Amino acid sequence: MASRARREAERRGRWAERYAALWLQAKGYTILARRVKLPMGEIDLIARRASVLAFVEVKQRKTLDQALEAVPFTAWQRISRAADHWASRDPRYDALDWRYDLVAITPWHLPKHHKDFWRP
Repeated sequence: MASRARREAERRGRWAERYAALWLQAKGYTILARRVKLPMGEIDLIARRASVLAFVEVKQRKTLDQALEAVPFTAWQRISRAADHWASRDPRYDALDWRYDLVAITPWHLPKHHKDFWRP
C-alpha cells in the first residue's frame, strides 16, 4: 500500500494537471489526451491549437524556479520517445508542428505556460 505522503503527492499532481488543462483550454488549446502512460514514458497532457501539437509536462512546486528545474533531461527524453510512439498511431499528427511545453503551477499565482521549453 502506498504511503500517505505518496498518495498526497499523487492527489496534488492530479489537481495540478487538471488546473493546467483548464488553463490551456482557456488559451484556446484542445486537450487531446491526459496522463498518457506508455512503456517508454509518460506524458501529462497532449494539447493542440491550430497547427501546433504540444506535449506538456506539468510541475507544481513552491517556487517557479523549482518547477522549471523539476524535469531532468532524461525525463524529457522519455517524454519525447512517448510522444513519438503516441503520435505514430495517427498520421495526421505528422503534418503538425510539435512542441514540448512546461506548465508551472505555484501557490497564489496563475499557471505559467512555457512554450517550446525543451527540444529533442
